[in-house]
Amino acid sequence: MKVVNLSNGAELVNHLSTADTFFKRLKGLMFSENLPAGHGLLIRPCQSIHTFFMSYSIDVLYISKDLEIVGMDETILPAKVGKFQKRAYSVLEMPAGTIRKTETKVGNYLTIK
Repeated sequence: MKVVNLSNGAELVNHLSTADTFFKRLKGLMFSENLPAGHGLLIRPCQSIHTFFMSYSIDVLYISKDLEIVGMDETILPAKVGKFQKRAYSVLEMPAGTIRKTETKVGNYLTIK
């Protein structure tokens, strides 16, 4: 699956994985070696993340049920905790630099194809 920013047409992710069960959400990206360019992990439901047991930085989008970006964290370093976003229903984790490269902003809407 792909994730595209409807507000500017930029493709954020062209290989999307989903963590939508308790155990998949629990594991997330922990202990993974990297997150390749173009890859992403959609965690739902989710309102906050951490990067414990990770060895690389990530970008994070906090997304409402109607796929509006309600918050973001750029280049979260390993062993950190992201913001808690009350309005978020899901979180999209992507390689660090994706938000800047795609000029994604809070208030943009996404589509998942």
